[in-house]
Amino acid sequence: MLLRAECEVRSRTVCNPAVMCAAPGVDLPSLQEHLCGLWSRKGQEELRQFLKSSFTQMQEPLAGLLGFLEGCLTVQRGKSSTLHQFILSEFIRWRTSNPQASLNGLREEERLRLQKKALGLLTDSHPGYMDPLLEIYQLSSLKRPVLLEHVDFLHDCCCFKEALMFSVKVELQKDLDMEKMCVPLILLDKLSLAELYVRDLPDLQQRLVSLLDSWCEPNFNIQYPNVVLSKHQMDQIQPKLLSKHVFRLMEKFCIDPGVFKNCSDVSALFFFGQKSMSEENWRDHVQAMIEGNTELQIQLVQLLVKHCSLQTAAQWAAHYNLPRNSIFLSSCHREMCFVSGPPESWTPLQSDMQKYYQLPLPRENVLFVESLDEVELCREAVLKPGCVVGIDMEWRAGFGTVSSQRVALIQLAVQERVFLLDLCAHAISHHSTTVNFIRALLSDKNILKLGYGMSGDLRSLVSTWPELREEPMKMEGVLDLLHVHQELQRCWLGNKGCRSVEVSEGPAEKGLSLLVQQILGKPLNKTEQLSNWERRPLRTSQLRYAATDAYCLLDVYLILSRDPKAFGLPEDLRSIPSAQLAKSREEKKPKEKNKQSKRREVSPLPHSMDDCLKMTSEYKGPTITPPELRVVCDNMLQGLGRFLRCLGVDVKMLENTDDHKVAAELARAEGRVILTAGQPYQTLRSQVGEGRCLTLDCSEKARDQAVHVLRHFHVHLTPADIFSRCQACNCNEYLKLSREDMTRMMKERGYIVSKRDDCEAQDETQAEYNSCRPPEGPEFTPHCRWAPRTALDPQTFKFPSGAEVQLETVPPGLLPRIPVYFICTGCGKVFWEGTHFDRVLSQFQEVLHVREDAATKA
Repeated sequence: MLLRAECEVRSRTVCNPAVMCAAPGVDLPSLQEHLCGLWSRKGQEELRQFLKSSFTQMQEPLAGLLGFLEGCLTVQRGKSSTLHQFILSEFIRWRTSNPQASLNGLREEERLRLQKKALGLLTDSHPGYMDPLLEIYQLSSLKRPVLLEHVDFLHDCCCFKEALMFSVKVELQKDLDMEKMCVPLILLDKLSLAELYVRDLPDLQQRLVSLLDSWCEPNFNIQYPNVVLSKHQMDQIQPKLLSKHVFRLMEKFCIDPGVFKNCSDVSALFFFGQKSMSEENWRDHVQAMIEGNTELQIQLVQLLVKHCSLQTAAQWAAHYNLPRNSIFLSSCHREMCFVSGPPESWTPLQSDMQKYYQLPLPRENVLFVESLDEVELCREAVLKPGCVVGIDMEWRAGFGTVSSQRVALIQLAVQERVFLLDLCAHAISHHSTTVNFIRALLSDKNILKLGYGMSGDLRSLVSTWPELREEPMKMEGVLDLLHVHQELQRCWLGNKGCRSVEVSEGPAEKGLSLLVQQILGKPLNKTEQLSNWERRPLRTSQLRYAATDAYCLLDVYLILSRDPKAFGLPEDLRSIPSAQLAKSREEKKPKEKNKQSKRREVSPLPHSMDDCLKMTSEYKGPTITPPELRVVCDNMLQGLGRFLRCLGVDVKMLENTDDHKVAAELARAEGRVILTAGQPYQTLRSQVGEGRCLTLDCSEKARDQAVHVLRHFHVHLTPADIFSRCQACNCNEYLKLSREDMTRMMKERGYIVSKRDDCEAQDETQAEYNSCRPPEGPEFTPHCRWAPRTALDPQTFKFPSGAEVQLETVPPGLLPRIPVYFICTGCGKVFWEGTHFDRVLSQFQEVLHVREDAATKA
């Protein structure tokens, strides 16, 4: 745990006679004592009137305010509402009618003295304490060397958060070392503060991302003075997680992903090491990425040993002629080499023809366009009034690293022909003829363009051709079959229930492949989806896949347009997107709409969030209790998971290093609902039953997400559900232990060294305990299983689960005040009743059924 130099900080903020005498005619120590008494009795109105009167009597209110704050700085430190915050807010309110209480009329020496004293108070970590002092004492007007000296002082005292926040408030970022300010906070799992530090500063943003990318370099050793990290904090700075942050920040700050290679290599190499794609695709990507980099070649072989076989690893080791001491492989495997396969036929395998939708065109009808003459030929065939064109685009897979890539291939399908525009060919890739052709096609209202999830294609197209951003085009005559598919799913769900189809073994179909399967009878073969589309020449299987992906859109549209009513669709399929967009806008709250429009300017209707809103409004399940709701939270929602456990919900949470597919496996095996956020939702919901996956807004606080989940699943929450489950391990069985037993156990383990028994139940100590929670508050009687006293081994202090009571977490000073302790039998964690119970009650008051619960108890 990070130790802060509190004694050094206090040396600048303790009360002193000079401050006490800063308000002539006022006995400041007596006032402070009276203030503390009123605050402890919670007499806020009396306290408010007392402060107002005191400020009015002071000859020097600004000096008197500092005296009050210095004398009350330690009162209830760390609570959500503190005495010194209350004093500051009342002073600001009083000053509105007493504008003369300002620095403007003071001499320069007196002004500077008060400012320095106020500056000395800015060591408190409460966020509400800094802004009022900055405003009242105009601290931003101090000379820059004075402000920088204070930042250095805070940093030397290990007050890293306070130093960063103060530097942001007074805009010192350009005068400070970004790494010195941000690195300690990043290591302490406070990356959001580092993001705040570089906000609106592009140079610092790029340096921050570059810093994180450098930490993903192989064999990088993170060490920093005066910072001791917990296991959780160490997990947060592993390359896999860091790379996710880097790509998120690249997108947030609009930084070119190509600048930072370490994260791209880490993300892709881990994916390649699992070897979860076809052999041909796998080789294409690997050779392009690690060519000429010995360290990456060694890492790849080590990953192959772990995820594949020694034989495969040996082949790649021999191919790159890696040094024998760099890997642990047998000599016979080292001598193996690659064997080239036979030339690929345009006709697919017989087994694939039986399983998958097939392109009904011969090879000569698929034209690969790589010259301007061929572009002109394509233009003449496509730009015809009344023509129907299937459009798709391919790019090199980013493996989750960036949301948009540069397009490598554009597929345009018309009846009996498919054109494949090679945007890797220099002759046409950025030529005005090609750009103007695609612009004319997409903006021609007399040509019907078919696509599936076209917002992603358009984002990548804009990344490829920046001129489309500078001179935006008006999209007309476009039908996105994704919206048609969503409408189909809603119709089938309402009329016939879930209509999903499986093909052989493996995961359920999704996206366009699922639509093709539902309409044409067979899904698409997506083996080539993760191909390296930038490598030339393209393989025959890649050409066949690219042509099929575009041409199947024509066949699907042909079937749907013949009799749309048979599918529950309107006569004009093109009316579906606009109708759904209008409906979605009506349903969304203004705040949510603003967030979505800021997040995705190209795609005004992100279908994952739309589906989430639809699920929320259409859920018709019965009312359930928290223990009946069983969920699995992915690793982006661990805060939500802890909140739900606190409310009694049965929650399993993925570890930081777990893949998202683990959530689907747990959901299927244990009948749980998946709670996720962002892009993984589309993948996960296709692997579980309808309504078994819920996506949440990552920008919301965990508490608000928890309320959303409770309301969505109609959870009946009562006070007895709160803390009925261990937040650490999810166990819902406790052992109730008396103060005397806890004291005895701690003495036996040596956690209490005093021979005097301080834990006798006395009237004074019992009164002190009762003050922890108001007697009129709800009684803490959780709905949980209670273990018998015999469940705890009296010698080892262990439960049958093997968990030992965590006696070291109980402060000895707590024993005289707390009469009963609750011990989780799953992990041994010790709990006791306190004010946290009341805070949770107040946080979830809007979804809490107190009256019904009280009636049940009665």
